[in-house]
Amino acid sequence: MSDRELSQAELFDVFSNARRRQAVRYLKRQGGECDLAPLVEQVAAWENDIGSDEVTRTQRRRVYISLYQTHLPMLEDHGIVDWDPDAHAIELVPSNEVFEPYLDRRLDHQRPWHRLYAAVTALGVIGLVVSWLSVGPVTTAVAPLVALALCLAILAVSVAQHVSRRPDLRLPFGTTSR
Repeated sequence: MSDRELSQAELFDVFSNARRRQAVRYLKRQGGECDLAPLVEQVAAWENDIGSDEVTRTQRRRVYISLYQTHLPMLEDHGIVDWDPDAHAIELVPSNEVFEPYLDRRLDHQRPWHRLYAAVTALGVIGLVVSWLSVGPVTTAVAPLVALALCLAILAVSVAQHVSRRPDLRLPFGTTSR
């Protein structure tokens, strides 16, 4: 285990792999320690977007080999986990706040931003078609208002997404984003 601080470049390198991020995320959920078998099971389930009881032997084996031979030793070399390969025991090092920003957040409950953007785009296309068809004098008067409303909707969706991805963001009047 390393007692030195990791540089940002080292943290980016360590957490550039999804399996390493998932392993640390799972350890955090388990209170900082677990055995290898449940970790392998959960990482394989996340990777294949299935329940942990549906993981096949091949999927489990693929994840086991890479965690055992590559990812857990690398996490241990950087002082993020204590890994005992003989006992298959993994323990998260206590100062895990340092690497929290590098982990995937809410992988299980991500907001459907693509749907919001698609809806705003559909409204824009409808507004464009209505103004292009020039249905009447009302359409030409309403077209700038439609454009303004779409711009504001895009701004609102973008701000909401930005705020949702930054839990430590301080909002006006001393509130936090969560």
